[in-house]
Amino acid sequence: MKKPKSHILVIFGASGDLTKRKLVPALFDLFRQGLIPENFAVLGASRTRLSDDEFREKAGEFLPADQDAENFKKLLFYESVSPTEQLDYKKLKDRLEDLEKKKNITPNYIFYLSTPPSVYEIIAKNLAEKGLSKSEKYFRRLIVEKPFGTDLKSAQQLNIDLLSFFNENQVYRIDHYLGKESVQNMLVTRFGNGIFEPLWNRNFIERVEVTSAESLGVESRGGYYDHSGALRDMLQNHLLQLVGFVAMEPPVVIEADAIRNEIVKVFQSLRPIKENQVCEFVIRGQYTSSTIKGEKVKGYREEPGVDQNSRTETFVAMKFFIDNWRWGGVPFFIRTGKKLPARVTEVVIHFKQVPHHLFNQVGIPGAENNQLVIRIQPDEGVLLKFRMKTPGAGFQVQTVNMDFHYSDMAEVRLPSAYERLLLDCMQGDATLYSRGDAVEEAWKFVQPILNAWEFNPDIPVFGYPAGTWGPESSDKLINNGQWRYPCKNLSNDGTYCEL
Repeated sequence: MKKPKSHILVIFGASGDLTKRKLVPALFDLFRQGLIPENFAVLGASRTRLSDDEFREKAGEFLPADQDAENFKKLLFYESVSPTEQLDYKKLKDRLEDLEKKKNITPNYIFYLSTPPSVYEIIAKNLAEKGLSKSEKYFRRLIVEKPFGTDLKSAQQLNIDLLSFFNENQVYRIDHYLGKESVQNMLVTRFGNGIFEPLWNRNFIERVEVTSAESLGVESRGGYYDHSGALRDMLQNHLLQLVGFVAMEPPVVIEADAIRNEIVKVFQSLRPIKENQVCEFVIRGQYTSSTIKGEKVKGYREEPGVDQNSRTETFVAMKFFIDNWRWGGVPFFIRTGKKLPARVTEVVIHFKQVPHHLFNQVGIPGAENNQLVIRIQPDEGVLLKFRMKTPGAGFQVQTVNMDFHYSDMAEVRLPSAYERLLLDCMQGDATLYSRGDAVEEAWKFVQPILNAWEFNPDIPVFGYPAGTWGPESSDKLINNGQWRYPCKNLSNDGTYCEL
């Protein structure tokens, strides 16, 4: 693989958890594989006062105690910078120039904003005022973490603010779900196999499900989560992006703009859910106290930082349609929630029944439709469920599995999502990053739902006991069927269930 060009990666908010838990380990893995440039440095920038050595010690908490880690930590540096203090950006610029001279690094910069979104525009403005946002000879890139806005209006304003100082092709809106190998493999599964793409349409597919379940609750994030909720935290970004990959048309070439153009077309084709239709198409829920494996578990409203009368959803399920030639009339179903039985994310393609009645005995074992399950996490892989005759007399039918697991590829190492996305940004590949127009289209789709929940107190928030699959009402979204209830294990699906 081609190495990126020499550059400096500047991490704003470098004293936070994301840096030491995700970013530094991902960079170390790239370093150990020889995928970072020969002349390279990471400059942490945060309000906390730290020396280079103190930053290295803090950043090394999630690294192994070996010589490779010691060599890698020599690439880490630190400068105390307050995002809102203009004078600190002069110090930042001076430090960058000093590192360039001492380490013989080309003045290419990536700025990673691991900070609250409220300071994104301030950082971008201050970088621009010091001449750090653009260059005719060298690249300047800006990575921003989610949430990208809290509603349509704030997302549009944030795009305007950032694009006042950086060009769209310089802004990388990170969605770590898109860095997962199984998400990227959807493109190959669909467009690299003659057995799938001819069937990937309304003529052969009955419905599509996307599930992202978490077994944990809000933990220590109650204060943040109570102002966010499942719709903003997961569905508007991660899960709609997955839908984009599932539903998109084949791009002309495997390039960032070609792929992202097709995803935007999907979002533009989403049939709007009007405010007065929200009760029909969207179910929200909130986990309540229960007992799981003999242990008492708090309800959401009992969590630290959560309002005792909170109506924030910890579960959301939705039915919607994509009004285009390929998907006309095919229902899509999304659900996500906390305190569910297992931690699992997957896409399920439900194929239509065969048109003949011979083996379509509804209600008996083996009568389920064919399913293609694309598992995002854990036990990443692909599962195809189809019918076979049970050995013996007669024509008894049973469902059998054909599966592939990435873990079976013993010689292949699965990179972490941040590892893949950081390397892509270093190489200038924005394929797996969200584009501004796609973000706005996704917000346009969910905004009427947010409005209805805010202004119509009669829309219920259904309770569901922690450790269950959400409110029973969500089952009513699927006519003549039910959700697939996945287990942690993809192997031996249907034989046993690991939670």
